[in-house]
Amino acid sequence: MSFVHLHCHSEYSLLDGANRIDDLIKRAQHYEMPALAITDHGNMHAAWEFQEKAKKAGVKPILGMEAYVAPGDRRTRGRPAPGVKPYYHLVLLARDLQGYKNLTKLTSLGYTEGFYTKPRIDRELLAQYSEGLIVTSACMAGEVAGHLLDDRMDEAREAAAWYAELFTGRYFLEVQAHTSEGQSRLNAKVLSLADDLGLPVVATNDAHFLTHEDHDAHDVLLCIGLGKDRNDKDRMKYDDGLYFKSADEVRPFFPGREDVLTNTLAIADAVDVQFAKQYYVPNFPLPEGVATENDLLVQLATDGAKARYGDPLPAEVQERLDYELGVITKTGYAGYFLITADFIKAARDRGIPVGPGRGSAAGSLVAYATKITDVCPLEFDLLFERFLNPERVSMPDVDVDFCFERRGEVIDYVRQKYGKDSVGQIVTFGTMKSRAAVKDVGRTLGFTPAETDALAKLIPNAPNHSLTVAEAIEQVPEVKQFYQTDERYRQLLDFAVKLEGLSRHTGVHAAGVVIAPGPLDEFVPICTQSTKGSGGDGDERVIVTQYDMTAL
Repeated sequence: MSFVHLHCHSEYSLLDGANRIDDLIKRAQHYEMPALAITDHGNMHAAWEFQEKAKKAGVKPILGMEAYVAPGDRRTRGRPAPGVKPYYHLVLLARDLQGYKNLTKLTSLGYTEGFYTKPRIDRELLAQYSEGLIVTSACMAGEVAGHLLDDRMDEAREAAAWYAELFTGRYFLEVQAHTSEGQSRLNAKVLSLADDLGLPVVATNDAHFLTHEDHDAHDVLLCIGLGKDRNDKDRMKYDDGLYFKSADEVRPFFPGREDVLTNTLAIADAVDVQFAKQYYVPNFPLPEGVATENDLLVQLATDGAKARYGDPLPAEVQERLDYELGVITKTGYAGYFLITADFIKAARDRGIPVGPGRGSAAGSLVAYATKITDVCPLEFDLLFERFLNPERVSMPDVDVDFCFERRGEVIDYVRQKYGKDSVGQIVTFGTMKSRAAVKDVGRTLGFTPAETDALAKLIPNAPNHSLTVAEAIEQVPEVKQFYQTDERYRQLLDFAVKLEGLSRHTGVHAAGVVIAPGPLDEFVPICTQSTKGSGGDGDERVIVTQYDMTAL
């Protein structure tokens, strides 16, 4: 009998999960598991990458997240009443496409409406966006689990009954297969409550790292995230059993309860999320008396060409213009040109320096006529087909350069024009590069900054000559010497090898902006990024897509 991990954290549970997507999928294949869920903390950063890679590997992807649920209203800031936790954990899984859309809404609203230290949702939002979701009660930090551990049986029963009624036939109590303090007692209480209420139970392992041997490296990662010294006895620690277990390793924790394993397979069977790849081009606001975007583009391009070349247009110009406009209007990209020309005009009107255009867009006469570019394609014999080819239709790509000092003003203009809800910047992920990994790990192990700086500088980091930590151990004599002769340095370097390349923090793409034909969170999950970096109450927070540029 197989088993499916339904509660699993990837590296996108930043500085808390140590699992790389590729490694998780390979592990699921190794154990012949038919499916796998990724449930990162409050976000869906991994969802698109995971889905694409899992499908290719023949493992059914289950998209989910471990949500933070506020005990009251998500919009309430500050600490709740004494003895009440600021949030509970809850695992949400998308059963179908509607479930994925609701999951996207919930994670987005957690950031835009409920953010207070964490992106929180509440019961009101869960009730509003419940369709298509499968829910499990999560770990010790879950609402039901917290009440059970504190012997508040009535509250535990009320919470479980509320979720069971809202998610009829789709709510499962969760037991976990590890030996964290109190987990065994909690499992017994969960099974008893399930019998009382007639609810199904599902086994998970809350996997934060891949193998048992990875526990110490994950412990160091946790210390980096918490800013703690590893020798601090009062810091948070994870049980060494929170790894990606096989069915045979999970089963002994629940003797006589094979149902808690088979229920994972039933959930996996019920999941069917099918996507169709589709471009969503936003609409350009049309002035009074203009019927379509095509009409407006033809008008603007013709007027612009006459301003560039004179009236009447030379035959060569008219022929090229008619040809390009025919291709653009037929392929449905008139709006793309109108939007691009509009924000470039807005920048020029404000005296913000704009580049003359580069890349394949310089081959378009329409781009030149509408002042998207300032290079005449006829003068330099540039081909339109390199930019937009009617035989191989793909999205146009106009490279635009704005002065970096005032680029923010252009982004603000776009927000005002198309609506703040419809415009977002693109997330980036800062990873633990070789030198940074050495410094981060060294700090938690008690090394001085001078020691880690000296070691990090030994690792080549030039654009054309950079080494991983593992390569540096092999190829740099001084690093090799440290590794072979000093136990402290060997431990530091071993941990750095394991953690190098993991995502460390989120950032905002310097120039990537998304404009959607409606609220952005109806298309992709969004989050907010603090412009001041502290995440406190007074910060201005900008809308950022949870997917990176590749996924978008």
